[in-house]
Order: sequence, then structure tokens, then C-alpha cells
Amino acid sequence: MCFTYNDFKKILNIGIGLTTEKNQNRLLTAILENAMEITNCDASTLYLYENNCLNFKIMKTLSMGVSRGTDGEFIDDMPPVPMDEQNICSYAAIHREIVNVPDVDNSGRFDFSGPKRYDALTGYHTRSQLVIPLENNENELIGVLQLINAMDLDGTVIPFDEQYDIIIRSLGSMAAIELTNLLHMEEMKAQLYSFVEALTMALDERTPYNASHTEHVEKYAGLLADHISKMYEEGKSTEFFDQDRKEKLQLAALLHDIGKITIPRGVMNRATRLDRDICMVDMRFELLKSLYETDMLRGRISQKEYERLQEELDSELAFIHKIDGAPFLNDENYEHVCRLARKYHQKEDGTVTKYLTEQEAEHLSIRRGTLSLEERKEMENHVVMTDKILHKVRFNKNYRIIMKWASSHHEFLDGSGYPRHLTEESLDLETRILTVADIYDALTATDRPYKKPVPKEKALDILRSMAEEGKIDRQLVEWLAEALESQEE
Repeated sequence: MCFTYNDFKKILNIGIGLTTEKNQNRLLTAILENAMEITNCDASTLYLYENNCLNFKIMKTLSMGVSRGTDGEFIDDMPPVPMDEQNICSYAAIHREIVNVPDVDNSGRFDFSGPKRYDALTGYHTRSQLVIPLENNENELIGVLQLINAMDLDGTVIPFDEQYDIIIRSLGSMAAIELTNLLHMEEMKAQLYSFVEALTMALDERTPYNASHTEHVEKYAGLLADHISKMYEEGKSTEFFDQDRKEKLQLAALLHDIGKITIPRGVMNRATRLDRDICMVDMRFELLKSLYETDMLRGRISQKEYERLQEELDSELAFIHKIDGAPFLNDENYEHVCRLARKYHQKEDGTVTKYLTEQEAEHLSIRRGTLSLEERKEMENHVVMTDKILHKVRFNKNYRIIMKWASSHHEFLDGSGYPRHLTEESLDLETRILTVADIYDALTATDRPYKKPVPKEKALDILRSMAEEGKIDRQLVEWLAEALESQEE
């Protein structure tokens, strides 16, 4: 046979297509299907060389409607082929030679008992074979491509034309090189993920109160990405998340709080306003009781005054314990703390023991949450540190953008967020997704001792209110609600 210009053009286009494919399984399927099309054969098997064996990866037989492994599933009922020269595929792999057998029935060169047993089980008849080793540019064996039963235009089985040898080998070499590149990319990606997991684990070990937060933000971000892609398919969104874009979003989610690794434990793990300092207050109030008792015994105060002061101390300490873990501090309680901060005991020698230290009074006066203004600024600085830490990592150009997404998850559309006060025009969709996911989990989290979890619907209403204020993306809030609803069905 003689190849025409169009044949060569087609082969070149196939080669170009192979170099642009970024999915390993689709690449392997393309190798097999293109080789079958070029040689007009009925069946084929693609093996990958692993653990000194040839492992079945993809099998196709057009006449019998067989197609296995094309979607990535394992062909676990076909045992690996050992590297034995009696096997045609193993021979081609060992010697890196193309093997062309015109008629299996009349060939004594190899042991075809295995294929014949398979034919007996399936009713198929293997006649001609063309076996090509797949090598990369480093002369490493990647696998073997086995083509079976070439056909003429009438569908009659014929031998494989020898002119196919060099064409299929060239195709196989291109494919093997691209497969090697993909494997290297997968190794790099696995290395990146392991690094991210290590950093995340280090962060989670430092705080018992939100160890699942990172995991949840990743989950909600992925859920939103999938829902947006669904909306795209329904014509309701102009955005779409392929696997690569979704993976980058989830990596950004895993890294979004990594800057917290630099925050002091006393700030990051402050469960209540006083946290462990409540013990010091308890001890001081016991001391105050003793001091007033001494005053009574020395006649400085009366028995009645002593009893009144004892009751007052018990009442004030109960009040301190009550507001210490309260999520909010109203005006009445704030004034109460201010009065309490002014109280003290003074001994005869002038030694003063205040009911509360200045720092304790400051923390008890916190209106919302458990952190003082200074501590809150220190906590907010974690996004700056996230950016600094990630800029020390050498991300390749495909992943470099995740630094921006991860360090901007506290920015708001109206510019009121932090740390750079970015506005809507500067915030990518991925950043907006992380912001919504982060707030939703913070509201619904069940592992925060300083606050009760907010029910899902109330959390969504809070997000909607923030959207109305122009802080977050309203459409993302509604899509999150839809995605959560679909997940529960």
C-alpha cells in the first residue's frame, strides 16, 4: 500500500492532538483508537509496563462491542503478563522490537495458547497481530500496543502491512513521550499536594478548635465549583470548572489559613474572653475573701459588712464566669465590667489588690467574640502571613494564581475587607467562592467552644444579608444554598 498526503496529514494531526491531551487515561485511549483507525484493525490491547510485568490497561474489540479501561476502570480479571519471550507482547517489550505476525494459526514463533483460550471463551478468532513497544525519549519502556486483525475495505481479516510499522512506532513514541510528561506532571502535583497536606496538618495540630475548618472550606468550595459547572451546562452560568481549575481552587482552600501557623497559640486558641486566665481570677477572689476575713478579725470591718462583701464576691465571680463565655456583651453587662474593674481591696499598709487586672478587664469588656482589638488585628494578619509563606514556595505558572486566591479570602466586594481592601473588580471568582465557603463554615462550625453553631438556613440568611450589603457575591450564596440542598436529597 502507499500512503497519501492526506494520510500523513492525518497522522500529524493525531500527533498534535496527543501533545495537547492532559488527561492520562484519555491519552492512552487516544493512542489505541488512533492506531486502530490508521491500520483499520478490529481489536487492540494497550499494556503498561509496571513492576516488571505488562498490565492490561485498555482493551477494545469493535466487532464484539468490547471496550474496557477507556474510562479508567481497572481490568482486574486479566492477570499481568510476565516478561517471558514466548509471549509476543513480552518479546516486543524485552527486545524493543516491532513484531508483525500475519497469521497466528500458522506461526510457531510464539506461544499463542493464552490468546487461543481467550478466543475459545469469547468466540473471537485472532488472526493477524502487530505489536509495538512504547518507549519515551529516555529509552524507557512505557508499555506495549497490540493491534489485532487488520481488515481490508470489505472487512476481511488480512495481515498488517509492513508500512504500518514505522508509522505506528512513530505514533507510539510521541504518545510515550507525552505519557512520560504527564506522569512527571502527576508526580509534581502529588508532591505539591503532599506539601500542602503537611502544612495543613501542622496548622491543625496547633489549634483544636477549628481543625476541620480547612477540610470543610475545601469541601464547600468544591461543591460550589461543581454546581457552577452544572449551571453552565444548563446555560445559567458563563463560568465552568474543569478538573484542573477545580483542583487549583481546592488547593487554595487548603492553603487559605496557612498563615495562622504564625499566630500565637494564646490568641488562636482563645476559647473564652479570659480563657485560662479565669483560674487566676478564681484564685484572686479567694484571696480577696481571705483579705476581707482578716479585716473583720482585726476590726477594720464589721461582721455584717464582711458577710455582705463575701456575697458580693460570690455574685461578681458568678457574673465573670457568665460573661466569660457569652458570645455578645450588651451595654448593661459592659457597664457592670467597668464598675467591677474599679473595685479593689486595700490593706493597712496601702497594698492594693484589684478585683480585675487591667488586661482581664479589657478582655471581659470585649463586645463580640473572645479577642481584644489588638489580638484581632494580630489574628487578621494571618492572611498577610499566608501570602508571605506562599510566596516562598516555587509554584509553577499553572498554580501560581492560588497564592492570590488564598490570601484574599477576607476581602469584600465593597472594599471593606482586609488586608488590601480590594474591590469587586480585583476579586476573581475563585476568591469569592473561598470567601463564601469560609464564612459559611465559620457560622455553622460545631467545634468552636466560644460560639454555638448557626443552623444552615440562618447561616444562609446571614450570607444573604452580607450580599445585600454589597460584601459578598449574592449569586454564589444562592448557588451554595442550591448545592447544599441537592447534596441532602
